[in-house]
Amino acid sequence: MIIDFHTHTFPAKISKSVLANLAGLSHTAYFTDGSTDGLHASMEQAGVDYSVNLPVMTYAGQVEKVNGSLMREREALLDRGIITFGGMHPDYEDYRKELKKLKDAGALGIKLHPAYQGVDFDDIRTMRIISCATELGLIIVTHAGIDIGLYEHNYCSVKMILNVLEQVHPSKLVLAHMGGWGGWEDVERDLAGAPVWLDTAFSIGPITPNPIQTEKPLLPYNLSDEDFVRLMRKHGADKVLFATDSPWEDQADYIGRMTRMPMTDDEKQAVFSGNAAALLGLA
Repeated sequence: MIIDFHTHTFPAKISKSVLANLAGLSHTAYFTDGSTDGLHASMEQAGVDYSVNLPVMTYAGQVEKVNGSLMREREALLDRGIITFGGMHPDYEDYRKELKKLKDAGALGIKLHPAYQGVDFDDIRTMRIISCATELGLIIVTHAGIDIGLYEHNYCSVKMILNVLEQVHPSKLVLAHMGGWGGWEDVERDLAGAPVWLDTAFSIGPITPNPIQTEKPLLPYNLSDEDFVRLMRKHGADKVLFATDSPWEDQADYIGRMTRMPMTDDEKQAVFSGNAAALLGLA
């Protein structure tokens, strides 16, 4: 079984414009049309059994509308192997009520994106959301490290993450991009071994440039195979989750990259599905 713990979809009517805008910011390519149908087709081609859909709330006014729509579609999406989380924005005031609604609707977790939300990860607005979600038993997935398209400020640095761990003690925190995109030396030195999960999204292998632009991707670096395996083992292979960041990576290609990693069979089984299945409560 293969579980992709980090994917994104957008409403079909706006998916193309959203992808074009984000690809322009990051100078990177995308590999589906951004829709649910596009993700499902990618999953079938790549042999992915489940994908976790992570909605990003870029402003507080989106929260109720987007969460409501996703929760109404939750069962239909699950029939296609797509496990959708909810989302939250630090400026959304009635976060306790909304998180409880998500929990009652069957959501397993939420997504935060400090860079797109313009709020530091250890800001009190974010920490109170993490605290409430933890009380409800929800998984919290956050973008970690700099963002390839918004690189002026690191809204989720290792220092901020450690501050949140010390003050809030989240029990199910998943740090995307192996704990901190672009700052993996800090992750390996200061964060590896902490009580968090790391996902592999957009962190290994080459970055594919946007074919309609002449510029190369901004900050075009990822982990080498050697660096990835060393970081994975220092952190613990039982706390690493396979993830692609589709549509920003090709799921089939990413599976191939991970399969070729110099890992043991047990490590690959844990990373590809075992750890995620346990965290998600899948039989």
